Amino acid sequence: MRQMKLIGFLQAQNCSNYPASWRHPLAQANWASREYYEHIGRALEAGKFHLAFFDDRLAIPDRLGDDFSETVRHGIRAAKLDPVAVALTMGLATEKLGIGVTYSTTYYEPFHVARVFATVDLLLKGRAAWNVVTSLNDSEAANFGLAKHLEHDLRYDRADEFMEVVLGHWDTWEDDAIVFDRESGTFADPGKVHRLDHKGRFFSSRGPFTVPRSPQGHPVIIQAGQSGRGKEFAARWGELLFVIHPHLATAQKHYRELKESPAGRGREITVAAAFYPVVAETQAEAEDRFALVDGLARPIDSLVLLSEVLNFDFAAKAPDEPLSDEELRAMTGIQAVRDRVMQLSGKPNPTVKDFLAYSGRGTLREFPTFVGTAAKIADQMEEWFAGGACDGFVIAATHVPGTYEDFVRLVVPELQRRGLFQREYQGDTLRANLGLPRPQRGYLLQRDPAKLEALG
Repeated sequence: MRQMKLIGFLQAQNCSNYPASWRHPLAQANWASREYYEHIGRALEAGKFHLAFFDDRLAIPDRLGDDFSETVRHGIRAAKLDPVAVALTMGLATEKLGIGVTYSTTYYEPFHVARVFATVDLLLKGRAAWNVVTSLNDSEAANFGLAKHLEHDLRYDRADEFMEVVLGHWDTWEDDAIVFDRESGTFADPGKVHRLDHKGRFFSSRGPFTVPRSPQGHPVIIQAGQSGRGKEFAARWGELLFVIHPHLATAQKHYRELKESPAGRGREITVAAAFYPVVAETQAEAEDRFALVDGLARPIDSLVLLSEVLNFDFAAKAPDEPLSDEELRAMTGIQAVRDRVMQLSGKPNPTVKDFLAYSGRGTLREFPTFVGTAAKIADQMEEWFAGGACDGFVIAATHVPGTYEDFVRLVVPELQRRGLFQREYQGDTLRANLGLPRPQRGYLLQRDPAKLEALG
């Protein structure tokens, strides 16, 4: 029987995806401690979650009025730790839970990213995943010495070549290259380690790579692109895709498109839809909990995060003034957010108020929110899963660690009772648990025979 995949959506920062989460009376305040992340990891592993995934940005949100004061004052994702260090802390405290981290193709070099994730994958015995992003605003550019962020489609052009280099390096060690024969003095067979010698439009990278292959071959590739160019990139490279859809019908349509796209056809792609669960023993108690959490959000949260994610200063517009075509084109961040507002508002030139109302940014309305008893939430999850909308779910937290603990205690047993979710892990690596194939040498580059031949 087909079973759903579950992913915990995390941040290595002072709040969860929901920026008001730190204001919750039950939110733990030790978010900067090792114990905080170890606790979350063990809770997710006890619930047999497949993966703990860390989102990230390379700047605090300061695009609103070109000022960081409101961000810092209100704790709107204001403090961000390095996610690789945090994720490794969680990984070393668990045994089966997959560990995923966001890293940008825009401000790092392919060799560096390839080595970081290959190393983590070895240390965790094949449980690592890389969420590939292109970054999204000028604040991130400024932190890396650049005046302006790259144009949207150009970022994806760069990212395509970035992926070729990273996957190329991961492919340069054969599985049996290491001999470790003390008697003969042979550590590894040089005939089974290869140079990459990549020379392209954006990158040159020679090799050979410095990290042998892990038990799962190489880290799982996560992607979440939902714009036109982003969808193309996700379908080409992603193995685990994160999606955000306000309605079941929209999710079903996108799921079909991904599975039937030329890039995605014939490949193993797992699609996971994000939602906020608010669960309790009774419906009334769950609704009370939702009211508490919903009341923590403030309008400033939304304005700050909209300016960040669209790389556009919403403080420059009056609330009721329609945005011009030129201003809409200037939104070079996650264009799926802009497109969603235009679609849901029915306006070709929405106002700032429309963006606040229809984007859901900074509120519980950004993702679907399932509120109720374990049975009711399981019903909604089953409807999406069985209805061809997704292969699993990304669980976002209204507060930490309570959201994950409540979900594991109440919803997971109900899903297991229905046969919809695993009672035990299926293997030792993340790929084995996700049902993804272990890549053989050249597996993800086999669509380009010239590159495969160059690898030897």
